[in-house]
Amino acid sequence: MTVNRDNKRNTWCVQCWYRDWRGDRKKKTKRGFATKSEALAWERDFVARSEGALSMTMAEFVKVYEQDMRPRLKLNTWISKEHMIATKILPYFANMAVNEITPSDLVKWENELLKLRTSTGLPYAPTYLRSVTNQMSAILNHAVKLYGLPSNPMHKVKRIGAKRSGEMQFWTKAEYLAFSRAMMDKPDYFLAFELLYWTGMRLGELLALTPADFDFVRKVVSITKSYQRLECEDIITSPKTPKSIRRIALPAFLADEVADHLRLFPVGEGERIFAAISKSGLHNEMNRGAKETGVKRIRIHDLRHSHVSLLIEMGYTPLAIAERLGHESTEVTMNYAHLFPNVQEDMASELDRKRGV
Repeated sequence: MTVNRDNKRNTWCVQCWYRDWRGDRKKKTKRGFATKSEALAWERDFVARSEGALSMTMAEFVKVYEQDMRPRLKLNTWISKEHMIATKILPYFANMAVNEITPSDLVKWENELLKLRTSTGLPYAPTYLRSVTNQMSAILNHAVKLYGLPSNPMHKVKRIGAKRSGEMQFWTKAEYLAFSRAMMDKPDYFLAFELLYWTGMRLGELLALTPADFDFVRKVVSITKSYQRLECEDIITSPKTPKSIRRIALPAFLADEVADHLRLFPVGEGERIFAAISKSGLHNEMNRGAKETGVKRIRIHDLRHSHVSLLIEMGYTPLAIAERLGHESTEVTMNYAHLFPNVQEDMASELDRKRGV
């Protein structure tokens, strides 16, 4: 190593050699240190991080990451990752060597993310910002596990954003019934909303349904696939998780509604029942129905929350609800805990009664 004083700039400069992750010998020069001790400290830290570690730029490593990960992911999952990488990560880190990214660099990057605004001038949602930082951490974890990066600097940084969105929105049964009456003039949309509210299925699961998925004798619907519109193509994939493959028991009235709809508007056994419906169309009808009936506007996905709320009100356990949703019971407990009755007081009262017996 060499540490020299730059008399023209009145600063210190470091030159040192190290071996990269391929074993090639490389030279690194860093200028602008105010003191010799700062230069030496930087040199020690750099060599510790760089010996045998990943020295390619983030832009180069993202290509490696894509080659490794894209074949293992669903197309819609990769497209989401790719967009975050291209618009939120590479603009800041593209030309930085992966092994030179420090926690302070990541803090500065997070601060820049907080300044960003959407096309409507609003800050990005906390859950989205958390997804972006999680994606950065995933890339660096990949470098640690497979390509010799000594550690993930994101582990030293407090993440911005939030794991979950704020107050959960849902409709009561009365609100949904009022809304559904406004949908009766459009049979496709009426049935789509009926299935979403009374079964809690995901939107992609709904749009993938075919007549063959329904057993009208047993009154069940099989969830085995999901629909996505990606890059101008209709894509059918497996559901979100293995747990999502399930059979949902239908209330008799809903099974009758589906059967009647298929008699009036028949489609082939393997054809999508809701092929004429788009996500944007559902959003537009949601707006129309909410406006006409005066019920609060919620998201399409909040119909799933509404179904859970209804089941909790009916007294079903997290395990039973999870099986219907295609969730783990722990997810239901964590995500919907605030909707469950407060049983702690009941437990205490019952224990008090038992003690007195």
